Amino acid sequence: MADLIRYAGKAEGHVQGVGFRMYVQQHAKDLGVTGWIRNMEDGTVDMELQGTQEQIDALEKIIRKGNYFIRVEAFSLEAMPVVPEETAFKIRY
Repeated sequence: MADLIRYAGKAEGHVQGVGFRMYVQQHAKDLGVTGWIRNMEDGTVDMELQGTQEQIDALEKIIRKGNYFIRVEAFSLEAMPVVPEETAFKIRY
């Protein structure tokens, strides 16, 4: 299998109440990225993204672009250990 990497991510901006988690989940699934995403009490959205560098780069572009409703004003990624048994991208509540 390709070299997997994993990042902890945080999105800030107009990212809650606008379908952002489902937007990221759908694009992650389309790209083959695994991990999870959840809303935080401070209005940000935390996530962990796992895939190849190319998959993560593609998803990062989509996240930063947003859509008509979603406006990502800041997005950060920090490398972390891979979770080898992970097979899906889930929304956490």
